[in-house]
Amino acid sequence: MLYHVTDFEIVDDYTLHITFSDGSIRVIDFEPILHGPVFGPLRDVETFNQVKLDEDFGTLEWPTGADIDPTVLHDWPEHVGNIIERRRKQFAVTS
Repeated sequence: MLYHVTDFEIVDDYTLHITFSDGSIRVIDFEPILHGPVFGPLRDVETFNQVKLDEDFGTLEWPTGADIDPTVLHDWPEHVGNIIERRRKQFAVTS
C-alpha cells in the first residue's frame, strides 16, 4: 500500500508528529539517523526545523536534500533499526 504524509508538527528536538493519508499517526524521533552528508547537517535543530511537506510526493523534505520515503515513515518501527545500523557502518558512528 502507498502512503502519503498529509500533515506534520514539530513536537520536540528532532521529533515530528506525522499524519498519513490513511489517517494513521506516527511520532518519530529522527535523532538516531542524523548522520552523513545529507542527514548529518540536520543535527542543527534550526536546520532540522526547516522541514517542509512536499505535497507532490507526499513526504517530508529538508533543505539539505534529505527526504524519506513516506511508506518508510508510515512503517517506521519496521525500518528504523536497519536504517540506524546502516548509518553506523557507513559513517563510522559509535553511539
